[in-house]
Amino acid sequence: MRRIEGEQYLLRIFVGEGDKVGFKPLYKVILDKLKEKGFAGATVLRGIAGFGPHSVYHTENILRLSRDLPIVIEVIDSKEQIESILPDLDDIIPSGLVTLEKVRVIRYTHKHEK
Repeated sequence: MRRIEGEQYLLRIFVGEGDKVGFKPLYKVILDKLKEKGFAGATVLRGIAGFGPHSVYHTENILRLSRDLPIVIEVIDSKEQIESILPDLDDIIPSGLVTLEKVRVIRYTHKHEK
């Protein structure tokens, strides 16, 4: 496991659950690319509601099940590692939002580490 500590960067990628590359969900394509490039880790979060630049409201409300709920992919790694993925993201994300901010990693361990 690659160690990350201290000042790092948080990359957030906002896409829709219905976004695809071919027949594969976009978030899975992004995760595969992150893993291929050796990132320390990533988390995919599924939103329960949201709207984007077109103000279309997406919700998981029982009366109106959306097939395009918000998906957020969070990645924490070094600035250099984050910058290495940005051109790939430009190529594979047709629409969405990508943000970057500094974070301080307090702890990043695996339960089997001492």
